[in-house]
Amino acid sequence: MDERLKKIIDDSKNIVFFGGAGVSTESNIPDFRSESGLYHAKQEYGYSPEYMLSRTFYEKDTKTFFDYYKKNLIYQDAMPNKAHLALAKLEAEGKLKAIVTQNIDGLHQKAGSKVVYELHGSTLRNYCTKCHTFHDLDYIMDPQNCDEDLIPRCSKCGGIVKPDVVLYEEALDEMQIEGAVSAIMHADCLIIGGTSLAVYPAASFIHYFKGKHLVVINMSETPQDKMAELVIHEPIGKVMEY
Repeated sequence: MDERLKKIIDDSKNIVFFGGAGVSTESNIPDFRSESGLYHAKQEYGYSPEYMLSRTFYEKDTKTFFDYYKKNLIYQDAMPNKAHLALAKLEAEGKLKAIVTQNIDGLHQKAGSKVVYELHGSTLRNYCTKCHTFHDLDYIMDPQNCDEDLIPRCSKCGGIVKPDVVLYEEALDEMQIEGAVSAIMHADCLIIGGTSLAVYPAASFIHYFKGKHLVVINMSETPQDKMAELVIHEPIGKVMEY
C-alpha cells in the first residue's frame, strides 16, 4: 500500500470508500462510457451507450437493449482485484465502515465486503416486471428462459425479467441513497477511487463529507483533486494492495 495512504488509514477510525468504474477495470471489466465503448456501441448499434441503457430505449426496443446489455455489461467470470480485496480486509479489521459504489458487478461482495451501497443496482439481481419474482444472473443468461428475441421471461408468469440496475432516466433507490449519504456524513476519512466524478446524482454525494481526510485515487484528474489531502494518479489496485 502507498505509504502516504497507509498513514491516513492508520489515523482514521471511520473510513468510507466511494468508487466507480476504475475499480473494476483491473478485473477486466471495461468502462462502457470510455472512448472505445462509445465507438463500439455506435459502430455496432448506431446509438450511444447512454441512450441504449436508458429507460426510453428499454421500452422502445427491448430486444436490442438486452442484446447490448448481455454483451457489454455482463462479465460472469470476473474476479475481485487487489483493490476489492484490500477494502474487504479493511472492513474486516473494523477500519472501513462502508463502500458506496457506482458499479453494478457485485465484485465488492464477492471479495467479502458486507456493507455495500450499490447506487446503480446490480446485474446479479433481476426481477419480473409483472409478478416481481427475483431471478439470478444465470437465469437471464440462459436462452431457455428467454423468448425468441432472447428477452428473459419469468418462469412463473411469463413477464419480462428486468435487470435490477438503474437505467438512465430512472431514479436511484431511496434506501441506497440514505445509507450512502449517512455513511459519508459520519466518516472521518473518505477515499474516492476509480471515478472521474462525472455521473450525477451519485457524484454529488461526496459533498456530504465533513471529515478529516479526503483521498482521491484515479488515473485522471477529478473535480475533487484540489480539495483532497492526498491525490494519487495510479492504478487503484497497485495503490491499495494490502
